Amino acid sequence: MSHKDTSPASGQAKHEQVIFCSDERSGLHAIIAIYNTALGPSLGGTRFYPYENEQAALADVLNLSRAMAYKNALAGLDLGGGKAVIIGDPATGKSEALLRAYGRFVQSLGGRYFTACDVGTYSEDMDIVARESSYVTGRTVANGGAGDSSILTAYGVFQGMRAAAEHTYGAPSLRGRRVGVEGVGKVGHRLVDHLVEDGAEVVLCDVSEQAIDQVRRRHPQVEVVAGRLELTGADIDVYAPCALGGALDDDTVARLRATIVCGGANNQLAHPGVEKELADRGILYAPDYVVNSGGVIQVADEIQGFNMDRARAKATQIYDTTLKIFAAAAEDGVPPAVAADRLAERRMSEVGRIRGIWLGR
Repeated sequence: MSHKDTSPASGQAKHEQVIFCSDERSGLHAIIAIYNTALGPSLGGTRFYPYENEQAALADVLNLSRAMAYKNALAGLDLGGGKAVIIGDPATGKSEALLRAYGRFVQSLGGRYFTACDVGTYSEDMDIVARESSYVTGRTVANGGAGDSSILTAYGVFQGMRAAAEHTYGAPSLRGRRVGVEGVGKVGHRLVDHLVEDGAEVVLCDVSEQAIDQVRRRHPQVEVVAGRLELTGADIDVYAPCALGGALDDDTVARLRATIVCGGANNQLAHPGVEKELADRGILYAPDYVVNSGGVIQVADEIQGFNMDRARAKATQIYDTTLKIFAAAAEDGVPPAVAADRLAERRMSEVGRIRGIWLGR
């Protein structure tokens, strides 16, 4: 078992710490990235994904950990931004030995990084990681955790979407609106539940027929299209990307017929400048890390002893935060993504001066 702790350079220049973790016996190859601990210890999930190579995994974890810092800041949490990726196919490579080896690396950081679930990992996995580390959230309810964080992630996205509807249509409701949901996995299928309950017409797509079938069993009235191309070109009011990142590229924005973009995926903007393209086309973009922060609010609450009512009340505030961002964007004449970044950076800077760099326990 070994790890390499890099010094900041090139892509890591703004990250406090990047750790490469390897355990040949279990097959573990992971990267943990800590972007910023000015507000407190970093918190972010562990993604288990078959990256093409280590460079692709590194690029993803650097982007995701930075996004977590901004997400935690605007969620009002006293937590910094971190993230981890395990390189491999979770369907074939996941094992108790691998997860426990990973847990030892998390523990070695002395509380500078708290982990949780993400793509390819589940609460049951966090229970195993927690056998080797004290710095684990997102555990099962049976083991004192908050359970699946997608519950409040989807709830928070719905609150952000209500705020976007209020800003655009003058009422915080999706009733009668056509909402296109891309990806109906852990977060997307719960978002569909909220939308149907609110009276929205739902159009969806997913690469998994099983995921689509599960939604159709609960909501047979939903419309299914082949993929992103068909969904974004459809006559919809709201586009909700809830799969992997990078959904909003130049081609998608040019094709999009929706007036609102609000979804659960991380890092939705494929490259800098897309936020301006959306604004120029009159499409209101609800910044992803703001509206999908319900999940981190849920797991962060475990640190002080989980209470769902308290966590849900905090996630409900995503509605007000999103409205505040839209107002700031209009006042400053900038896209909402820029306004959100400014608000997050202000909090990290102002509180960070007091807290300094968090050194662990």
